[in-house]
Amino acid sequence: QVKLVESGGELVQPGGSLKLSCAASGFSLSYYSIFWFRQAPGKEREGLSCISRSGGSINYADSVKGRFTISRVNARTPVNLQMNSLTNEDTAVYFCAAKPSGSDVFGYWGQGTQVTVSS
Repeated sequence: QVKLVESGGELVQPGGSLKLSCAASGFSLSYYSIFWFRQAPGKEREGLSCISRSGGSINYADSVKGRFTISRVNARTPVNLQMNSLTNEDTAVYFCAAKPSGSDVFGYWGQGTQVTVSS
């Protein structure tokens, strides 16, 4: 089955850290830039970060800049999102999406992983 799979979401205390992973099943991430989004209850989906195929181009939303780090070892390996200094405001379902090079349309979306920040 061709899909993106997120993992790593769980309950964490404020100030804690989590690492999310976005992996491909049934296809290769080699030709895709990877984006991380999140959606909290009652709120719109928020773009957080993206990384190019090569990893040479990275961007972050202001809300996570300095706290989150996106990374990929190479174009084939899962894309990780290291999240530090988490607050209650970071509670959401986190999604990854894959966009082919040269396209404005996302090819794949994951089902999401729940991150809950609470004491």
